[in-house]
This record gives sequence, C-alpha cells and structure tokens, in this order.
Amino acid sequence: MSYSLIPRIVPIAIDSEAAGIGLERCHERLADLTDSADADRAAGMLDDAGCRSLIEGIAVHSPYLTREIVRELAFTGAIFADGVDAAMARIWSDLDAVDPRGDTAQIMKSLRVAKRRAALTIALADIAGLWNLIEVTGAISEVAERTLAVSWRHALAEAIRRKKLPLIDEGDLIEGSGLVCLAMGKLGARELNYSSDIDLIVLFDDTLPVYADHWELRHAFVQATQTMVKLMEERTADGYVFRTDLRLRPDPSSTPPAISLTAAETYYESMGQNWERAAMIKARAVASDGPSAADFASAMTPFIWRRHLDFAAIQDVHSIKRQIAVHRKAAVVKAEGQNVKLGRGGIREIEFFAQTQQLIWGGRDARLRVRGTEDALKALVEAGRVREEVASDLKLSYRFLRKVEHRLQMIEDKQTQELPQDPAALDRFAAFLGYEDPKGFRGDLAHHLHTVAYHYGRLFEEAPALSVPTREAGSLVFTGSEDDPDTLKTLKQLGFTDPSAVAETVRGWHRGRTRATRSERARQILTEITPALLEAVGRMPQPDQAFRRLDRFLDALPSGVQIFSLFHANPNLIQVVAEILGMAPSLAGQLGREPALFEGILTHDVLQPLPDAATMTKELVRHLEATDDYELALDVTRRWTGDRRFQVGVQIIRSHLDADRAGTTYSDVADATINALLPWVEKDFARRHGRLPDIETPALAVIALGKYGGRELSYGSDLDLVFLYDAPLDTESDGDKPLYTSAYMIRLGQRLISALSAKTAEGALYEVDMRLRPTGNKGPVAISMEAFQKYHDEDAWTWERMALTRARVVAAPEGFKGRIEDCIRHILTQKRDPKTLAGEVADMRERTAKEHKADSPWTVKHWRGGLLDLEFTAQFLQLRHAHEHPNVLDGNTANAFLKLGAAGILPEDEAAFLSNSVHIWRNIQGLLRLTVGNEFDPETAPEALKTRLAKTSRAIDFNTLERVIEKMSAVVMRTYDRYVVSRR
Repeated sequence: MSYSLIPRIVPIAIDSEAAGIGLERCHERLADLTDSADADRAAGMLDDAGCRSLIEGIAVHSPYLTREIVRELAFTGAIFADGVDAAMARIWSDLDAVDPRGDTAQIMKSLRVAKRRAALTIALADIAGLWNLIEVTGAISEVAERTLAVSWRHALAEAIRRKKLPLIDEGDLIEGSGLVCLAMGKLGARELNYSSDIDLIVLFDDTLPVYADHWELRHAFVQATQTMVKLMEERTADGYVFRTDLRLRPDPSSTPPAISLTAAETYYESMGQNWERAAMIKARAVASDGPSAADFASAMTPFIWRRHLDFAAIQDVHSIKRQIAVHRKAAVVKAEGQNVKLGRGGIREIEFFAQTQQLIWGGRDARLRVRGTEDALKALVEAGRVREEVASDLKLSYRFLRKVEHRLQMIEDKQTQELPQDPAALDRFAAFLGYEDPKGFRGDLAHHLHTVAYHYGRLFEEAPALSVPTREAGSLVFTGSEDDPDTLKTLKQLGFTDPSAVAETVRGWHRGRTRATRSERARQILTEITPALLEAVGRMPQPDQAFRRLDRFLDALPSGVQIFSLFHANPNLIQVVAEILGMAPSLAGQLGREPALFEGILTHDVLQPLPDAATMTKELVRHLEATDDYELALDVTRRWTGDRRFQVGVQIIRSHLDADRAGTTYSDVADATINALLPWVEKDFARRHGRLPDIETPALAVIALGKYGGRELSYGSDLDLVFLYDAPLDTESDGDKPLYTSAYMIRLGQRLISALSAKTAEGALYEVDMRLRPTGNKGPVAISMEAFQKYHDEDAWTWERMALTRARVVAAPEGFKGRIEDCIRHILTQKRDPKTLAGEVADMRERTAKEHKADSPWTVKHWRGGLLDLEFTAQFLQLRHAHEHPNVLDGNTANAFLKLGAAGILPEDEAAFLSNSVHIWRNIQGLLRLTVGNEFDPETAPEALKTRLAKTSRAIDFNTLERVIEKMSAVVMRTYDRYVVSRR
C-alpha cells in the first residue's frame, strides 16, 4: 500500500523503550478495529518504515499526540494513506453536516471529534515538515472559525426555540441576527497556535428593526454567548474544542459577556486606549451577521487608524516600551526555562515591533492595515518604514519561534511557551524538533532571540527616558487582559506578595475604571509614572496594603491629569505619597476619603515647619474673610484644619518632625481653629438670639484640659474642653428670640461643639470631650466663673484637680483670661494634706490599672512605668508642692518635671530623666497612632516601622529600644511608688 504522508522530518526517537510502548499501544488498538479497510490502512501504516519512524518519534516526545493516535487509529491510517489535505477536507465535510438545530450533546460530540482529528492532522503535517507556519496556523484558525459557526448557530437556534430572540428559525441563523463575533489576537490574524485559547469580543446590533420592541435583548445574547462558550470549552469524555477568552471586550470586569454595538462604539470613542487600538488591528468578524459586522468595522476605522500622525500614540508606545525595559545592551539569553513568547527576543516583541508601527503610521498609509504579523512586516517594507533585511530577519525568527512554541504545546496540549528548565529535558525537546545534536538547537535559539532583541531595541532608540528611573531590567506591561509573566516577576521583586491583583488593578486604571483615569491624557501620563509609583510603594513595609490604599486614593480623585502631571514633573511627590500610604494608614485613610487634602501638599511646602498659633489664626481668619456664609465658613475651616493636620502627619512620617514636638504643632492648629471659628459661631448665634449686653467677645471662654491643655496632642486626639463665662445671670440677650445668660451660654457652647465635631462633606474638625467639666456629663455645657471656682473650692475630687494642672485658656477676652488663670492658680496652690493626697492619687491609679489592662509596653499610656505613671507623678508633686512653689505648675508633663527639678523638689538628674522619659513615650505613642494605631506587635511589625520607632526614640536599633523601654519603665514605676504609693 502506498502512503501520501511522506515525512520530510521526523523527531529523533531517543528513547527506544517509549517508542516501543507507543507502537505496542497502537497494535493493541488495531485489534479493536472492526472495519476491514480501516484495519488494513492502520496495519500498513504501522508496517511502513517511514510512517512507523514518525509515529515512534511522536510516541517518545508527545504523550498527548500518542493518546490521540491510539484513540483515532483508523483516522490516523487515513491521514497517512490519503494525505493531510484529504483528511482536512473530510473534517470540513463532517462539520458542514452538523445540524445546528439538533441535540446539544450530539453537537458537542461532533465538534470535539472534529477538533481532535484536526489537531492530529495538523500536528502530523507540522512535525513531518509538510506544512509551513502559515498553513499550520491557518488550518488551526479555520477549525476555530468553523466550530464557532456551528456553536453560534446552535446557540441562536436555542434562543429562538425558547422565544428569547424574535427571529425566524430557517436558513442560516446567523444572517440577520445582528451577531458580531470579533476574533481577536491570533485568531483574528489567522495565526492561532497549537493549544491556543481563542480571544473573542461578542457584540449584538441593537439598532436592527427586528429588535425595536425587544426589551431583553442583552439578556438573550448573554445567554446565547454562554451556550456558545459551553459548546466550545466544556470538557467531556471527548475532550474540548477551544478555550474561549472574552476579556478583551470593553471593561470586562463591569460589562456582560455580550454588549451592544452602541455601547461598544461609545466606549471606544470616549475611553478606548492605544493598546486596544493595537488589538483591534487584528480584529476580524467570524461567525457574524455580515451587514452588522461591516457597520461596526466602519465605525471602528477612525478609532484604529488616525488620519494624522498620532504623536499621542507614539508617546504611549514609548511609555509601554520603557515599562518593558528592553535595553540595547546584549541580552543574557539562557535556553533553559526561556519563554519563547514573552521573554526577551520572543514572539511578542516581533508582534509589538509590527503593531506599534502600524498603529502610528497606518492612519496615513492604508497599505499597513493588515492583520498578520508576516503581512505587516512585508507592508512596512513596502511603505519604507522597515528595511527589508530587518523584516527578513524577523520573519525567519518568527517562524522558528512559532515552530518551537507549537512543538512545546504538542507535548501535553497545554498553552505553554516555556522551554524546560532541566538541561536533559531541553536536550530531549531538541530531539522532538529533529535536532541530532541539541547544541544546534541551542545555537539557533540564541541566534533568533538575540536578533529579535537587537531589532526591537533599535526600534525605540530615540525614545526619551522616563522622568523617574525604574529598577534595572524590570518588565511592567499592563496591556491586554492577561497577566504578563515577566511583569508578575517584576512586581514580586518589587515586594508585592499578590502581583496578579496589582496587575489587574493597574489594568483597571488604564481602562478608565476610575474617574481619575477616564481621560486619554490622564492615562497617557499614568503610563509614564506607573513604574515609579509601583517602585515607591514597593519599598513600603507592607506594599500590598499600601497599593490598595493608593487605589482607593485614585478612586476618590475627581480627575487625574493635574495630580499625575505633578507626579511626572516632581518625582519627590511620589515618594511623599508612597510613605503616607505605606507608613501611615490613618493618614492614608483620610487621604482616600478626602483627596482634596492632597491640595495641601501642593499649596504648601509640606516639609516646612508650621508657624505658631497666633500666625496660623491670622491665616485662617484671612481665608474666612472671603465668605459671609456661616456654612461655607465651617467648610473653609474644615479644609484648612485638615490640610494643616495632614501636613504635620506627613512631616512625622518623613522624619522632619518627631511625634513629641508635633504635639505642640497639633495643639497650635487646634488653637488657631477655635480662635478663628469662635467669632463666627457667636455671630451666627447672635442673628437669632442677639448678644448679652456689656459682654466682651468672645462671650464664651474656652479652656483646654488633658493632652490638649498640655499641648501634647497627637494625630486623632480628642479635645478636652471646658466652657466658662462671666456675666450676670439675670441678664437677657437682645435678639428676636432672647435668652437669659445661663441658657444663652449653654446653647452657645453646644453650637461651638457642633461646629467642631459635626461631620460634613469636608469631614469633621475634632471630637470634643466635655467630661472634665464640673460634675462631668451631668453638668451644664457652660458654667459661670463663679460656679467653677466654687465647685473646685468645695466639691471637686482630687482627680479633677489633677486634671486642672493641665488647664490652659485657649480663647477668652484678655481681661477674662487673666481672671481664669488667677482662679486656676488659686485652686492649684491650695495647701493639701500630703498623705490624703497620695492615698487618693494611688487609689485612682489602681482603679485605672484594673479598667485598662496593659499587656505590652506598646500600649504606652497604661503600661506600668508608662505615660500615665509619669503624668500621675508630675500632677501629684505639683498639687503637693504648688502652695510653696507655684512656679512648678505647667500643663506639659515634661516641662513640669524640669520645673520640679529647678525648684529642688526632685533631684535635677532625676527630673531630667523623667522629662526625657515623657518625650520617649510620647514619640512612640504619636508614631504608633499615626501608623498602626493600637495594633502594634513587634513579632509581626514591619522592619521599617521598627526602625523608625528606634530612630524617633534616639535608639541605635529596635532591640536597643526594647531594652531602653524595659529599664525606663522599671525606673519610672519605682519613682512613682517612691513619691506616691509609699507616702499614702
């Protein structure tokens, strides 16, 4: 018997045992053949030396093809006997005979048998050297097109049968349906690889008259798409046809699998990106309604092919290239583990070489509007854009690399492009390609990869450098819908633990999923700065969390062009924002909720020290002078205060201000806010209730207590306040709705609390705590000076007098302020029984310790030997000795210790130690509140944060800081016990 399939090349059967097992399985299957003609052809094939050598080579190298040969032994015999062209003709005939209105299960079986036989036929033609690359990829693509057509006709028939589509079930169901199935990528260019997915975009023509009154059109086409996908990719006992990928459609995460032509055209006109333009170069309608497909192609032409030289596209292409980080220096190419598609010098670079030039020049030269890679290279030569020898080099490399790619995929029918890592396995693979000596394969591979890398690098030699240099040799590609393996590796190297999530988010930015990236200009600039953003965020202690905060920040921005431009022009801003996102979750959360805070970074030199309270008050007053509306004044104040507090936080994070000294600045900002806002509150209150006669303004005096009184505020601190007034109780205000003094002042105090703490679109200013006022929450919001003094003289508890050691007048008329300060001094300088005082202070500390368990020194305040013990010690000593040494009174705990030392109450070295301990604890507390809040665990904390804690506490390293804290806590606790506990 003569055979038409005569191999020109055969794989080297380097494993005689595997070859023998393969032939043995074929002979076992031969016994099952019942048709005598099939059996004769198969038997003759196995006896023929030429046929047998090809089968033996396949048996050694491809488990997948071996299984298919055994399974389809009769059809394999026909391929050898009649030739590959006749075999393909028989497959086409079988597909044409499939009734799309038939049983779904039977159709699925027919499609899978056809695909299996086609895959076997094409593989034999390829391996034997009978077909070139164009014939191989063209045949694979035609199989996909024909099986798609059958699947779509059945899906439409099912939709019509279920009355989901108002179409007539006769003739070709696709014609007149409005279905547009765009084959993208390799299928669109008829370049499918052996185990490729097929990239599709499914559209439907919602303008057809037949659909005018059909309200569920989208749902019907979505269901039909799901049916098509099921027919194509569901695995059964007969295998599958093709895996389908619908993610190249517009914004795939938020759109259904099938979208209307109107929606698609609107998207591409308003938000289409340059990478989508490049992808559309290869788009081709398959299994589609002709007129609808033609209408869409016509509408897309201006999007893909710009009439004028597209400088924006050039800039975008340059940006993408610089992200890929291809350098003209010699590439280090290693055969083991090489990715022949995505690696340096691989297939993607050849495709990118052609597509980008088509994208740039194709609007002016219609010759470049071709789909295939080889056709594009030829057209570029004809158009004078590429030298012929360059195109010839790339064409030869393209064919070689695609052949390697196909042979890799034939091993186990997997969509892979990576050569084996193991040198022995790579040598075995070279034998599959027909190389007697594996060194020959390695040499050819290196030659082609270097050739492609060289020409690809020269293509962009004039591209300007990025404004922010990225790390060397990092690939960052975020086009298309799939993760780029090299990009994932780069993101991993940058520090991200979930690089796939990062890549998907960045692709979302480029699709315009957030308001900030919906303009083309914003996306262009973002392309430029993305490497620098990722590198900066990657250096943070927890990069993935920092990146998620970056995404929330961008999502909250109303637009992106201005900020992206500023990042591009001033790379230092990228580092500032990265440190906020990575080191200060509190600030990052605030920035995400209130992106306008970023304007504070832009309008101020963020690292310049803030002025004092008086200067900031004047500044805020000037801002408020621009409006005469009370609500607007509140918003202006909230923005100003938010900016300034945010600025302080940035300075702490960037180590330009330690958290302890920041307490003074935070307190100055609060002072400025209250002093500028209080007159507005009183003025607005007076519009309805008038003013009390003969009372200086501000009528209400604001007293700060606690951390605010001691000028020790930290990020997010409440304001402990007391409101006092000095006016006759029988006086009535002169407004339309008059109030007597007490009610007037209480209502006015409530208005001020509301102004400070109410949340609006601009956020809130401060949480206000009034529990330190006389009689606590039971007492009135504002009390008279007389009642205040009487309460403290007769009824106040010791803890209230301790709190009063930190009292500070924030706002009051000058004369009234002096009287308040005299009153407070009078209360604090009363002589007290030392034993009773010590007992009451110690009892209160014990109760506090029971209520607030401290398991770690990082709780700072309640830890034994921490801030509370220091504060109690200072306050006890001030109350104990102020009658003799009134100068020891100071609301700031650190300063109070120094004054106690200067007065001789404490030894000066001990006073200095205690004062320094306060500074250390406040630095730690302030930094932790800004970064991780109360969730600090040294075992899991990022090293960068621990290093920052050590630095802010003047320790050499974190281990040293832990030892310092341990010793310091012990000394502070002994000091507290010696001065307080032992004296009760």
